[in-house]
Amino acid sequence: MVAGQSRPVADSGLRPAFAAVRARLGLVLALFGLAAAGWWWIARQMQGMDDGPWTSLGTFGWFLAIWVVMMAAMMFPSIAPTVALYARMTKGRLPLAPVAFTAGYLLTWAAAGVAAWTLAVGANRLAGDVLAWENAGRVLAGVTVLVAAGYELTPLKNVCLGKCRSPLGFLLGSWRDGWHGALRMGAKNGAWCVGCCWALMASLFALGVMSITWMAFVAGLIAIEKTLPWRRTATYGTAAVLLVLGVLILTAPQVVPWLTVPGEQPMMMDMPGM
Repeated sequence: MVAGQSRPVADSGLRPAFAAVRARLGLVLALFGLAAAGWWWIARQMQGMDDGPWTSLGTFGWFLAIWVVMMAAMMFPSIAPTVALYARMTKGRLPLAPVAFTAGYLLTWAAAGVAAWTLAVGANRLAGDVLAWENAGRVLAGVTVLVAAGYELTPLKNVCLGKCRSPLGFLLGSWRDGWHGALRMGAKNGAWCVGCCWALMASLFALGVMSITWMAFVAGLIAIEKTLPWRRTATYGTAAVLLVLGVLILTAPQVVPWLTVPGEQPMMMDMPGM
């Protein structure tokens, strides 16, 4: 069992995790380095592929590879405090346990990516041109972003975000020993993260999943919500930003910066689709 399990729940916020970040600086820098490498690779792979909302996802294998690297690039900075705290709590008994924890986290997000690809391809085959931008695609994109804004204010979002913002509380409540335990804990942490961020990721598809700019925008919102001390301000601010974006997509998509509007001359770049 882990030392310190009797510590009060009040100590389960971000403060212990940030203390662990200082103690495990090398591990945190490694995670940030992997994230930076992921951003570099993704930027190269996505160059010229942004076709705006509902961009084609390509083949299953290609998309899954892109998705896993994308999740590492977007999420590793946000989960670094949790991984650092987990490494400190194991106290070197399993030196590579943080690797297993991180792998479990990515496995959960990989499963979410499989679900997203299946849903997108299935909807495209069933609906066909109905979901094209000039038909229902624009409305669907705007409504998706508005749903993401509304989800920010729901109790489920609050619960999931609370788990993500309380690394010590999560680790103490989910502790499992050994390599298998580390993998399970990472997967469970990933599940809470999916519950927290699925709507933001859906908004990324609606804005352009192959756009490095929108990817960075959503990653920034996720990091703000998970790490800034002003939790309510972060969630309400995110909801407000998404609300404005959703309304603009429905009423005046051409004024949204960096949005590639299918069939029109984009404001920031003009790249061919897949």
